[in-house]
Amino acid sequence: MRKLAEIRAGVVGTGFIGVVHVDALRRLGVDVAGVVGSSPERARAKGIAPVYDSYETLLDSVDVVHLTTPNHLHFAQAKQALAAGKHVVCEKPLAMTAEESGELLALARASGLVNCTNFNIRFYPLVQEARARVRGGELGDVWSVHGGYLQDWLALPTDWNWRLEPEKAGTLRAVGDIGSHWLDLAQFVLGRRVVEVCADLATAVPVRMRPVGEVETFASAADVERTETEMSSEDLAHVLLRFEGGARGSLVVSQVSTGRKNSLRLQVDGSASAISWDSERHEELWVGHREEPNETLLRNPALLHEQAAARTHLPVAHAEGFADTFRELYRAVYADVARGETSEEPDYPTFEAGHVENVLGDAVALSAAERRWVEVIEP
Repeated sequence: MRKLAEIRAGVVGTGFIGVVHVDALRRLGVDVAGVVGSSPERARAKGIAPVYDSYETLLDSVDVVHLTTPNHLHFAQAKQALAAGKHVVCEKPLAMTAEESGELLALARASGLVNCTNFNIRFYPLVQEARARVRGGELGDVWSVHGGYLQDWLALPTDWNWRLEPEKAGTLRAVGDIGSHWLDLAQFVLGRRVVEVCADLATAVPVRMRPVGEVETFASAADVERTETEMSSEDLAHVLLRFEGGARGSLVVSQVSTGRKNSLRLQVDGSASAISWDSERHEELWVGHREEPNETLLRNPALLHEQAAARTHLPVAHAEGFADTFRELYRAVYADVARGETSEEPDYPTFEAGHVENVLGDAVALSAAERRWVEVIEP
């Protein structure tokens, strides 16, 4: 068993999420050997870690690779890392197509290397608590799962990011970018996969004013030269769901909901009680009852189920947040890295979770195109 300080990690991509990866790894005590950016100059300007001039040079120097690059690069970079014998943590989507993600899953399984798709939202303590309650039967028979993932960062025609470019991000945008997090979370909490979908996709902002130069995610892009660009991917999606076991679901995904900065809402309704969680109030879990007052459970390690309490480290009312979910995800991943192999039943999302979301995305796209229910092929 290796110590975390003996494990060398490298992060590929130095944008918003790449910086979060570096911070989480350092808080765990992992040695961040360095980063690779879109250019050495841009990476050095961030000042977050030593900079490697190329991906190949980084691969020669590390044990684990974190991929936080644009979507179209994930497949080739993950494949190259596995071939080099490196453990891989990859941001979603795992690849641009289900065919590519299926290939990566097969390669990862054959290699025996630790592999992770970065669905960090699973690691909010109260999400873990929700899962424990559902799995423990405390809600009774689950009937309905509903909610949404709402943001407003693309609500204006002048908002721009590489995720608006299908050749870099893929043909699905809102569903692929944030809807995938909700779908992964719903299946994680329920312990049941989605088996059918009926989707309606819309492009609320059909023409955008694209900056001539590069614009980083969430950065201000005022006073820059622009050109009109027609959009082909969705800003907005409404999806009906059917889960294994008969539970029904509904999901609204939007990147154009004014005032909603990062609101992932999930409610599970059962025959005995209901639970609801919102990422913008992530320290609370609402518990609904019929014959007694409803409850609001605060994140309090003393009151949580064992698996949820294990993912929180501060006392109640001392807020933990988004960055801590990355730390806890990597705590689970690096326990396997330290052992040198993937657990039989990993407690973190592997490449299988990434492949599941690509298969689901294909079903959503087909359903919207053909205006009908579509069965989700079991990965």
